[in-house]
Amino acid sequence: MSTQERHLFNDILFLTVSIGFAVFIVKIGMVREMVEWLDSLRWLGIIFAGAFFTSAFTTAPAIALLSTFAETIPLAALAVLGGFGAVCGDYVIFRFAKDRIAQDFKYLLSFSKRNRFSAIFQTRIFRFFVPFLGALIIASPLPDEIGITMLGLSNMKDKIFFLISFLANGTGIFIIGWIAKTVSGL
Repeated sequence: MSTQERHLFNDILFLTVSIGFAVFIVKIGMVREMVEWLDSLRWLGIIFAGAFFTSAFTTAPAIALLSTFAETIPLAALAVLGGFGAVCGDYVIFRFAKDRIAQDFKYLLSFSKRNRFSAIFQTRIFRFFVPFLGALIIASPLPDEIGITMLGLSNMKDKIFFLISFLANGTGIFIIGWIAKTVSGL
């Protein structure tokens, strides 16, 4: 087995174990307890909730927690603190995506008989469009892993990633807080 095949196998195994673990902690009620614990931490809880906002497995509880915080915390503070936590969570995923998932993706594409498909990744429009689309996905409640993988494929520098992640997540958290305040005010 080649090094690249081993990396791909390890990544698929890690993803499978992560999904299994997420299902397990939901089934035993651990997620609900975690939400209650984070709510008791207030400002630090917002940072943790922001970090949880980044993963496909923890987005829903994080949205519920951020919505709860929005009822008592100013939206700007919620966006800044939650955005900071999300940057921390995204960076862990970004390092993994930038170094491993992007390589796995390119490796899988190398089996294609058509060179046109891989040539798409070299075009100027791809280098512009993929980071833009990745930032939109990060700002949305969709799992950040998809957007982060897109940013990782674009060979983005860490400083630019931090800025995009903070602005996108902060905006998304602000909108979630605004919707929560609007709905609770009805």
